Amino acid sequence: MAHHSSEVPTDAIDRQRTEFGPAPAVAGVREGAGIVRVPTPFGPSAWLLTRHQDVRELLADTESFVNGWRPQDLTDGPERDPRQLSGDRSGNLLSLDPPEHNRLRRMLTREFTVRRMRRLEPRVAEIVEQHLDAMAEHGPPADLVAQYALPIPSLVICELLGVPTADQGEFQERTRRQLDTTLPEQDKAELGREMLAYMTGLVERARREPGEDLIGMLIREHSDELTDAEIIGIANLLLVAGHETTSNMLGLGTLALLRHPDQLAIVRDEPEKVPGAVEELMRWLSVVNSGSPRMAVRDVEFGGATIRRGDLVTFDLPAANRDPGLLDDPERFDVTRPQSPHLGFGHGIHHCLGAPLARMEMRIAFPALLRRFPDLRSAVPFEEVAFASTKAIYGLEELPVTW
Repeated sequence: MAHHSSEVPTDAIDRQRTEFGPAPAVAGVREGAGIVRVPTPFGPSAWLLTRHQDVRELLADTESFVNGWRPQDLTDGPERDPRQLSGDRSGNLLSLDPPEHNRLRRMLTREFTVRRMRRLEPRVAEIVEQHLDAMAEHGPPADLVAQYALPIPSLVICELLGVPTADQGEFQERTRRQLDTTLPEQDKAELGREMLAYMTGLVERARREPGEDLIGMLIREHSDELTDAEIIGIANLLLVAGHETTSNMLGLGTLALLRHPDQLAIVRDEPEKVPGAVEELMRWLSVVNSGSPRMAVRDVEFGGATIRRGDLVTFDLPAANRDPGLLDDPERFDVTRPQSPHLGFGHGIHHCLGAPLARMEMRIAFPALLRRFPDLRSAVPFEEVAFASTKAIYGLEELPVTW
């Protein structure tokens, strides 16, 4: 069956999802032409890429494609990109191109090595245990999102950024509210200002006496090369990029495992299979639908279409990660399948910096939850589960569970 671009519903196609996978319309594009023109919330239309090979090529080719979205390109649309909490692009790696991007990224890469993450591991395990204790004490039914999936990554970020224990409750509450899409614009702006003020204080304190945390290390090793605005930008990016993504994976991933009891048993009982299971969850769920749109700086051919210089290009990771060209039977959720180069963490120079941290959090949090509550099950029928399908990062609104 031929899929014409007219068949694709145009309202925010890049955010459309169905249960655990991509929206059928987007999968339809992948099975058809692979590429289609879609409107964007910020004015000009963009090309949407849906095939694994095409998306990978786009993300790898920084010569032909630059970060295409610029605040001054905006029409009367929304004034704030959620990734731009600091108000400008200082320190925001996602919206930077080489060479500025490489300079900051190089400084940060050392902080996110697997070795550095190992140092955080005991603290992450402790945070996970505390939340399991709290859930057990609360008793069933509990909301797995509010009581487990949301707070854990938030506290891990506190640990990473060196937020003092006394401030962590308030910091966590502010983060939780920042992720509430129902909040009025005015409150969002106010929260943004509060967070900025808090981060500024954190950086000023670290300038005086740098600790062992990420901000302290950056100041100790690169104090003369980094402005406060850049450090604050980096801290903000880590907060936004590192919180909702991991927490949505924990919520949605638990639901996926509950729906596949045989897979759940593997994650619970076979520790050596857990890292592979985390990769399959990343591939199958792909909570990050897309990344910053790119702009073509020269004409490029993609799947029979010519992308012209100046055109915007966007991409759909959930569709790409279930591309039959990537692996066999891509719709099947199978935690034991051989590793594939999935795009759940992106690809190329913007490949997720925090991937080692996210992997570690999931590797600890999934089995710990399933072991603590061997009879864990959803407290509502699957039909009633609230998928958060309009958010930039896909996940669940809540997940009532019992045991």
